[in-house]
Amino acid sequence: MTTPQERPRPPASDPTFTPPTLGRRFGALIIDWVLCLLVARGFADPVTDGWAPVLVLILEYGFFLGLFAQTPGMYITKVRCVSWTDGGRIGVIRGLLRGLLLALVVPALLMDDKRRGLHDRLTGSVMVDAPRRAA
Repeated sequence: MTTPQERPRPPASDPTFTPPTLGRRFGALIIDWVLCLLVARGFADPVTDGWAPVLVLILEYGFFLGLFAQTPGMYITKVRCVSWTDGGRIGVIRGLLRGLLLALVVPALLMDDKRRGLHDRLTGSVMVDAPRRAA
């Protein structure tokens, strides 16, 4: 259990906050997209039913970000999606909304100086580094 002094500062109040590289974020998205294509093949043809992998991506974001703050792709690339104000999980509803906005693509391209896309700003989230803890 961590004490309040050991907890990292929330990104919004940390003047030294440095976001993960775009390469790691994009790598996570590519990994997640491939997984979504594979899952979507279980109930639709992703080539002719383009909505299927998009739906899986939105649901993946809602579930994984809401409960674990990381999708499988984010786990592999060592990044997390947390609340901008308190550094905690964003919850299922905000995870679903973030996934929906990400599926629209354009919001993700409109970034601020902290590399927060419009989808991050609208859901109050931010991508942060997620280094592995020693066992």
